[in-house]
Amino acid sequence: MNQQKPDTERSAIDKSIADHTDQYFNKTKKIIGKFGDKTVTYAVFMRRPVIFCPRLMLQWLEEICTLRGHSFQIEPCYEEGDWVGAGEPLVYITGSFKNLVDLETLYLQKLGSASVAAYNAYTMCSHLPKVGFLAMDARHCAGSEMAEMMAYAASVGSNAAQKEHDAIGFIGNATTATAPYFGNDAGLGTMPHALIGYAGSTLKAAEMYVESFPGEPLTVLVDYFGAEVTDALAVCTRFQDMAAEGKLSVRLDTHGGRFVEGLDPATSYAVLERHMPRGIRQYRSEQQLKWLVGTGVSAAALYYMREKLDDAGFDKVKIVASSGFSHEKCRIMGSIKAPIDIVGTGSFLPDNWSETYATADIISYNDRPSVKLGREFLLRK
Repeated sequence: MNQQKPDTERSAIDKSIADHTDQYFNKTKKIIGKFGDKTVTYAVFMRRPVIFCPRLMLQWLEEICTLRGHSFQIEPCYEEGDWVGAGEPLVYITGSFKNLVDLETLYLQKLGSASVAAYNAYTMCSHLPKVGFLAMDARHCAGSEMAEMMAYAASVGSNAAQKEHDAIGFIGNATTATAPYFGNDAGLGTMPHALIGYAGSTLKAAEMYVESFPGEPLTVLVDYFGAEVTDALAVCTRFQDMAAEGKLSVRLDTHGGRFVEGLDPATSYAVLERHMPRGIRQYRSEQQLKWLVGTGVSAAALYYMREKLDDAGFDKVKIVASSGFSHEKCRIMGSIKAPIDIVGTGSFLPDNWSETYATADIISYNDRPSVKLGREFLLRK
């Protein structure tokens, strides 16, 4: 049994939990207090395949055990990073019904979305195993707690892809607060579009960056003025030593409303015909075809940029691709062998939030198996 905290601190914790949990759990807690406690076992599961991300949930449960002076038996059914099928129990939690009932809302919040995001991150890294990924999801998260869950999830999914497919995976993320999940001390990134607008030119922004952070590698955005190729070559020419040393990257982030400089539908098809003629002839949906030869950061745009850099003697300059790189777009880019060195993405965040819901059902009361009809699959084998 863990040592109980002072009454004032415990009261504050209990109030916070009560304020943030579903009310019917609070009412159930009061009923149990009146009619007597039982030892129960919860089975936690999800309705879709996921990659298991239990750490934040388990850490929180352990903290509550300590703060409340309670003791729970927590049994993860898998190791972190394992594949788990739909409906398979993820964790069994055993303890006092009164002490567990008001925790369900909060611990489920810490499991479901992370496990789905990890699944998406794993899929993306597996489709592009020779590409590094940068997690740029923080500004799309609903607060810092979600941002931590998503960074944790990306790291778990990445680790799974590294083990199973020898993938490079996620090399870092955009914020320092969650950088340790990727083995880093600080977030990664160089410049937003706003810096280029401030500088007045892409080249000037690059010069400002190099002067402010001498010795650091540089990734320069090249789509602000719609002159991706022209501006990329201008920066490479200005910083030829960095380009030759592989310390210079160009980032394509062209939005879907226009083609990259120098491309249109006909020239986009011609680019892929030069590099992947069989790929463009395969059956594609309308969206997939856009990712190949359409507007924005298409496979044709990436091949075209690679051509222009190589032709100018800048073959060591890397290409960073961003803008809508979901796991499906990564699959298409992998199938066409698009020349990408790094993907900047926040699209491992779940698209369909209803798929992220984790659920917990009690499967025994005082060691007597009992579960609601239809959930017998949760019972211990």
